[in-house]
Amino acid sequence: MNDYVDLLPLAHEAIDLAHGLMRTVQPGALTFKDDRDMASELDYTIEREVRELLAAKAPDIGFLGEEYGTSGNTSTLTWTFDPVDGTVNFIHGSPLCGISLGLVQSVRSVLGVIDLPFLGTRYHAVEGHGAYANGDRIRASRVSDLKDAVVAIGDYAVGADASRKNADRLAITEELTRHVQRVRMHGSAAIDLAWLAQGRIDAFIMLNNKPWDTAAGVVIAQEAGAQVVDLDGTAHSTRATTTVGGNDLLLPDILTLVERSLARAAA
Repeated sequence: MNDYVDLLPLAHEAIDLAHGLMRTVQPGALTFKDDRDMASELDYTIEREVRELLAAKAPDIGFLGEEYGTSGNTSTLTWTFDPVDGTVNFIHGSPLCGISLGLVQSVRSVLGVIDLPFLGTRYHAVEGHGAYANGDRIRASRVSDLKDAVVAIGDYAVGADASRKNADRLAITEELTRHVQRVRMHGSAAIDLAWLAQGRIDAFIMLNNKPWDTAAGVVIAQEAGAQVVDLDGTAHSTRATTTVGGNDLLLPDILTLVERSLARAAA
């Protein structure tokens, strides 16, 4: 295993830059990328400035951002960045939004920093070094029974084929309401994975996997003791089709619930 801890100060520097912009600059004009899917002017500004900083200080590491795509050599190490995760929340003045910077080795998340500027919390983890919130070690919950679990789900789909995709999501939601303590939708995968790591939620289900949304949070959750997997239970990677997380006691029941829900939706 390589040790990526030497890159953590640079990751924090990049997040400091993004944090300052997000706290002081208005969202600006909106660009509609698809039906009800948008980016603010600030999304583009933050990504551009962070991309330039990292390219100057770590030129051998590639970059994948939500707004501008890839640059540099992405064949081995790649920074994977979401400048504003939860843009809809952000433009509505909700504090449930953040900045997510991950480092991916091939297809595996090895370093992550998530900053929640309006909640005053920064999470980080490096593979093999544990997970932290504002410098304090964090651990995932040990809830073992669905009836005691708070489970977060990803946003419902918008855009092309949303009705078909949402049939699956609604089936999962309905099944969850029958079995778990509470269901939550925060509108930010970065928050969901960070809060999974911190024990604020007990499991997380998202029926997609966009690396800029998940790369940082996956390693933070894993280093806190959670498991994050694809729908078939295999280890999560940038190639995964879904993102499902929980501790080792709860995750098998969550996967069974999702499988049952999807089968019902397809019937």
